[in-house]
Amino acid sequence: MAHNPHAPQGPEGQQDPAGSTQMFRAFVDEGAPQRQPQVAAPAGPRIGLIVGVVLAIALVAGVAWLALS
Repeated sequence: MAHNPHAPQGPEGQQDPAGSTQMFRAFVDEGAPQRQPQVAAPAGPRIGLIVGVVLAIALVAGVAWLALS
């Protein structure tokens, strides 16, 4: 008969697989950093990026206008 490590082995081999799972989950939860909900970033940097892109486009358009005229 083949050896099955998951089958009950007698009085000394009685291990509860669910208990092992619970211990593993406790171990994983214990080592995990506490996650905090992320706060939405303020709109300040995004508005600055938009203004910068608009100014860059205006600058390129101005240089192109001067070069072609």
